Order: sequence, then structure tokens, then C-alpha cells
Amino acid sequence: MPNDNNNIQLTSDLQQAVGFIKQAIQRSQARALRSVNNEVLSLYYGVGRYVSENSRHNMWGKGAIKSISEQLQKEIPGLTGFGESNIKNMRKFYEEWCDFVNRQPLAADSPVDENKLLAEIRQPLAGDLDWNDFLRVPFSHHIEILSKCKSTDERIFYIHQCATRAWSKYALRDFISQDLYKNRGNLPSNFTEAIADTQLAIRTLKSFKESYLLGFINAEDLYESAEERNEPLLNKRISDNIRDFILRFGQDFMFIQPNYRLVYGEEEKFIDLLFFNRQLNCLVAVELKDCRFQPAHLGQLAFYLSLLDKQTRMPHENPPIGLVLCREMDRTVVELAIKDYTKPMGVATFRLGEDAPEEYNRILPDTQGLNALIQEDE
Repeated sequence: MPNDNNNIQLTSDLQQAVGFIKQAIQRSQARALRSVNNEVLSLYYGVGRYVSENSRHNMWGKGAIKSISEQLQKEIPGLTGFGESNIKNMRKFYEEWCDFVNRQPLAADSPVDENKLLAEIRQPLAGDLDWNDFLRVPFSHHIEILSKCKSTDERIFYIHQCATRAWSKYALRDFISQDLYKNRGNLPSNFTEAIADTQLAIRTLKSFKESYLLGFINAEDLYESAEERNEPLLNKRISDNIRDFILRFGQDFMFIQPNYRLVYGEEEKFIDLLFFNRQLNCLVAVELKDCRFQPAHLGQLAFYLSLLDKQTRMPHENPPIGLVLCREMDRTVVELAIKDYTKPMGVATFRLGEDAPEEYNRILPDTQGLNALIQEDE
């Protein structure tokens, strides 16, 4: 009798079992990699300290590090990672971070026994370094950051990005060369992961704000009470005042259509606002959510982007980008929810006219001022 095992269709229970085991394997692999990286960083930090203490004050002669490296290769055949330049990198790693280690070596300590040392460190004097992030970043990434970033805040920024975005060393190098730290903006998004072209990712980050003031719309025009929400009317108010909206949104945006219709099978879907950005050469789908951000908003937007990519995008255009424009958000929730999506998306908040802080009202033009700007643009 032929063996039909390969043709067996998994039942829902078996599919669930596969999913459970797969997640368990992935979690175990992640823990193993973190554990290995912790040990490597601890070892390299300890070696770096030992080399620093003995090489910086003429205790060793000239060429000592080269001689040590060559002898190590002889005594441990196949040893990698302990060439002359990398041992110097270990020294640099120690010297740049030693001020952040809240522990002095004890007399009984082996000079290179730094196991678990990095777990005993305090918060840095500047910035906000998460030491769990620090321990997740490979040594090669640390050296790239230390070599090309001078300020502690900048180094902390790239460490966090590497830890949370799983950048390769080459992606890290590209983002540093493009100065992502200074050009990053504040919009929570996945642009640096979902957009392969580094320069395009940075241009995209710079094209959006974290918050938009829709000063041409008053809540009293939309709601009878503060608890009410009226997204269709909000959409209409923006569409009726689209030139005012674009002044807030950015002059590279071209408005295509409100309630842009997409057909999937027998279903119709509608994107609240569809734009085209000339600088980014892509469609931009904006979903209005007159409420607090919910992770499900991203799933809906990602689906719309897939439909745009399949049905609307022209061959010469970049993949479409999505923006959830909501009343309020918890940034931590957004960053956690958005990191697993492959479609480029961001989340921003909006304020209506009377929600603006007083300092905004003092510096922003009134309706007459906006009309004057529009006429000048014509």
C-alpha cells in the first residue's frame, strides 16, 4: 500500500500544535542567541579591560597586542575573533563603556573573568540606555556604533534600533551614514525595516509628523457632546478643506480622492484619504480614527496597502505607505504592534482647532492667513 503520509491534510488541532511548537522553538532559539551574545560581550569586555590596563601605561612593549594575537592562534588552532584589530576593538569597547559599569574588580577576580559583569551595571549618566537592548546587540554592531557615533545619546539611539529592529551590520552602517539619528523625526513607524532603500526610508521618516493640528476644524462642528465621534463627518470636513489640510500635511502631497474605493472579491473597501507623494514617488493611504489607537487599525491598513499595491500602484512607483491618523495613542503600544508588519506604516495623532495649546494658537495663521498663503501659492 502506498504511503500517503505526505498527502495528509493537517487538522485544526494539528495546525495549532505546529504553531505552538514553532513558537516554542523560536523562543528557545532567541534565548540561546541572547545567552551566547551575553557571554561573548562579557568575554570581550573582560579581555578589553585587561588589555587596556596593561597596554595604556607602557607596561607592555610595542607590538605586544600583535604578538599576543599570533600566539593565541598557535595555541588555539582555528580560533576566530582574536586578531590584532579585534583585540584593539575589545579594548575600545571596554574603555568607552567602563564608566557605566557599577562595579570595580575585586582582588580575587581573574583579570578576564567578566561573566555576568554586564548584568551589574547602572543607568548611564546621559540618555536612557536599556541594558537589555545593550546585551542583545552583537559586538560587531557595537564597534560600528562606537567608531562612528561620538555622543552617548546617539550611541544609545542606534543600540536601541539594532536591538529592536534586528538590523544587519550593513543596514546599521547605511543608517549611520545617512544620519538617521538627526533625521529620524518622532513618528512611530516601521519605515526603517519595511523600506529597503535607506535613503528612501529616511526621506519617508522626514515626510511625516508625530502630530497634526487640524485648526480649520472645530469639535463643535462635529459633535454634540465630547464623547461622540463622527469619522465620516471628520473625513468630509478634511476633504472640504483639503488645501488647508495639505498645508499642515506637506506640500509634496497631492490629494487623489476621499473614500477611495477598492474591490476585493465581492467586497468593497474604502480608504479614507488617498494621496500621492511626489518626493517619495508613492501612494499614501490615510486612515482616520477618531478614537485612541488600537492594534487592529494596523491590520486594516496593511490590507488596504496590499490592495493598493495589487490594483492601483503603477510599475514605476514605490510601494504604497500607510498612516493611521488617530485622536490619541500610547507610543509603546504602537511600537510593539507595528514592528511585525512588513508594509510601511506609521501612526500619528491629530488635534482639532480648540484642542490646540495656546502657544500654537499664537503662532499659527488664522483662516484669513491660510487663504493668503494659498493665494500666494497660486
